[in-house]
Amino acid sequence: MDLKSFVLSKALEAREGARAIATVSSEIKNRALLKMADAIRKKSGDLKKANRKDIEFARKKGLTKAMIDRLTLTTERIEDMARGLVEVAALPDPIGEVTKMWQRPNGMSVGKMRVPLGVIAIIYESRPNVTADATALCLKAGNAVVLRGGSEAIYSNRAIVRILRSVAKKEGIHEGAITFIDKTDRQAIMEMVKLEGLIDVVIPRGGEGLIRAVTENSRIPVLKHYKGVCHVFVDRDADLQMAEDICFNAKVQRPGTCNAMETMLVDQKVARQFLPSMLKRFKKAKVLIKGCPKTLSFDRSVKAAVDDDFYREYVDLILNVKVVKDIDHAMDHIAQYSSSHTEAIVTEDYSKAMRFLREVDSASVHVNVSTRFSDGFQYGLGAEMGISTDKIHARGPMGLEELTCTKFIVLGNGQLRS
Repeated sequence: MDLKSFVLSKALEAREGARAIATVSSEIKNRALLKMADAIRKKSGDLKKANRKDIEFARKKGLTKAMIDRLTLTTERIEDMARGLVEVAALPDPIGEVTKMWQRPNGMSVGKMRVPLGVIAIIYESRPNVTADATALCLKAGNAVVLRGGSEAIYSNRAIVRILRSVAKKEGIHEGAITFIDKTDRQAIMEMVKLEGLIDVVIPRGGEGLIRAVTENSRIPVLKHYKGVCHVFVDRDADLQMAEDICFNAKVQRPGTCNAMETMLVDQKVARQFLPSMLKRFKKAKVLIKGCPKTLSFDRSVKAAVDDDFYREYVDLILNVKVVKDIDHAMDHIAQYSSSHTEAIVTEDYSKAMRFLREVDSASVHVNVSTRFSDGFQYGLGAEMGISTDKIHARGPMGLEELTCTKFIVLGNGQLRS
């Protein structure tokens, strides 16, 4: 079978799966998710064995340490996958929910009911946990999922899909609800995004190049997240020890993620008090600092930042640092350079915190908390399909509700239009 026919056959299988899963009861979906979690835990050794093959190939290909970190399945991350399945099972089922109802003068009632989107294709790179997260959310929201992971995680993803499909089959769920494109040829993606009428929405998760390629070639609606250029602003009224801890966590805890801080903005009123110890702490953690001229005046070993640096998503231990005049200057900088993913302010001033929340136009805006919490699991969504920086249909971490749409329902007792 050629590649085009192969992808088409998978999409047709998913379409059948979507029709079937849309009517499966909450009880069955929840039971399947819990058993999937148990199976993931029991098969932890198999998953690590498959993952080691991916890591070996990744090292041979010369992938960065940050990319290999995203790829690696540790005992803790496998447990996180299982816990994500359990949390999604515990969430209220959105399907069939009537979100509003109103009565017209002629006595008929008009309302909106939440329904599945249908077939959701997710194209992703590196992180194999996405396979389980996406499956959990799509199934709970009554959708079929077409999974297409990156070549660097092919063995891990195959192993995870094998576990999930096996449980689905045992629980009477159509296997087409969990469909996997296990072809590493990038042309498979181009074939997928042409399948208008079979696939309802495409969610690409990965590098900016992948997302732009999908967006430019797709005939299907695309929910986009180009990159995560995230900022933390340390205000003059910040608790500076809190600010130091938040900024360190935002950059260093997992620099290879899209919600890691890429630029730290510091109010000039506290720069002299804050920056020397902060920069020292970053350098001890092997963070490469690129700074504005004022930052360089505190530490001459800092590399001078150029304008293009402030647009970059490093996903590595590299950080831009800029001293700003005040909160207005900080928000102006964010408006110009941000990718509209996640921004944070550290301040004890309530009015400035509220201004930051209202005026900063990003998918997630935080006060006195690390950008690393911008995540569906951390927000209590159980897991996420991705983080949308679009403004249409969904924005921010995409949980169950974001994987549904609504239809109008009308109840009457014989009304006729005259």
